Amino acid sequence: VLFLQIVHILNMTSAKIVSFLLHPEESLHSLQNRIEFETGISTGNQELLLETGICLDPRKAASQCVIDGVRGWDSYMVYLFDKSKTVYDGPFASRSLSDCVNYIVQDSKIQLPIPQLRKVWAEAVHYVIGLKEDYSRLFQGQRAAMLSLLRYNANLIKMKNNMVSASQQLKAKLEFFHQSIRLDLERYSDQMAYGISSEKMLKAWKEMEEKASQCAQAEDIGYLDEQIMALHTEIVELQKSPYARRQGEVMESLEQRAIDLYKQLKTRPPDHAYSDSTDMVKIIVQTVQSQDRVLKELFGHLSKLLGCKQKIIDLLPEIEVALNNIKEADNSVMQMQGKRQREIWHLLKIACTQSSSRSLVSSSLEGTASTPAATWLPQSSSGNAAPHPLSSLAAPEDGENFADLIQENVNYLELFSSILQEVKQEQNSMMVS
Repeated sequence: VLFLQIVHILNMTSAKIVSFLLHPEESLHSLQNRIEFETGISTGNQELLLETGICLDPRKAASQCVIDGVRGWDSYMVYLFDKSKTVYDGPFASRSLSDCVNYIVQDSKIQLPIPQLRKVWAEAVHYVIGLKEDYSRLFQGQRAAMLSLLRYNANLIKMKNNMVSASQQLKAKLEFFHQSIRLDLERYSDQMAYGISSEKMLKAWKEMEEKASQCAQAEDIGYLDEQIMALHTEIVELQKSPYARRQGEVMESLEQRAIDLYKQLKTRPPDHAYSDSTDMVKIIVQTVQSQDRVLKELFGHLSKLLGCKQKIIDLLPEIEVALNNIKEADNSVMQMQGKRQREIWHLLKIACTQSSSRSLVSSSLEGTASTPAATWLPQSSSGNAAPHPLSSLAAPEDGENFADLIQENVNYLELFSSILQEVKQEQNSMMVS
């Protein structure tokens, strides 16, 4: 018996406790099937929370419900919530009276012998203590729901911070992209008249600017931020609410009064005296009324907690979608920026190639203009001397220099043709890209 593992499940929808004997190595799914059979709550709608607000891990065994500690495994409780409900219809009916306690409640002035009255009052004290413990367990379930809500809220805050950070980064990149593409378009327009032009590339750049304007829609997260701030305010109000704190002081004082009455009765000698149960019945009635009041407040507050938690659950996918949209827009902007920069460098390469080809052509033309002139100039000792009649005929050495010059010009012409061909091919490839 000492090695048996028993888990106690407090059904927060009915305020009833169901206990299960755990089988060795039983899975949590198997335990949930048994819970569904006992409570009618489907496994998909079951939420099992520990006192700390931690949800049970479906990957672990059912023995995670049983915690070894100073309090002992039998004092721990697992709290069952129905995910399909956000409004709980409490308070629920108080625990039933035993026959003897119900007997004195029906007629509190009936006279009973002291020995018999002791037994009846002992059960009455047990009933009052039970009412207070029922409330304490339900309050602990409400506290577990609050801790679970705070865990969801912490996850919401983390996702919100990531979303805001990503949105700010996207906004900065879009501003940089717009400024740089406007400058590029201005500089491109300035050089079109005398430089390189490509209508297809110009159209692509303008389409990039329009697409970047569409990407700016992804950074608009104001509507989500407003909902998150409203949820934060609601959660703070729930934490500050007096119903978030234990309200069982009246029940505790009534419990102590019942114990004191029983102690006074116990000190009376067991003679043939009789006494009624008026004072004890008053305590029972007051305790039941106090429990009804605090349970109504407790379940009203619990419904608000669960409603707020459901809002967070519904909001998390929307934040995830917004994050994905921001990331896609960010990637799109970076790809457009990279593509435009590659095209600018491609234009620069073409411009440099054209510049080098022009310099080669000009240098070759200068060489052909100066060399023949020098070849045909007459040789004289003085500048005013008349030219020799045969000075226009080329000597053997001059003929060799002239042939070399013609061959050099042919080589320059072939080089110039190949350069023009390369420039034409690169322009065609740029137009295609």
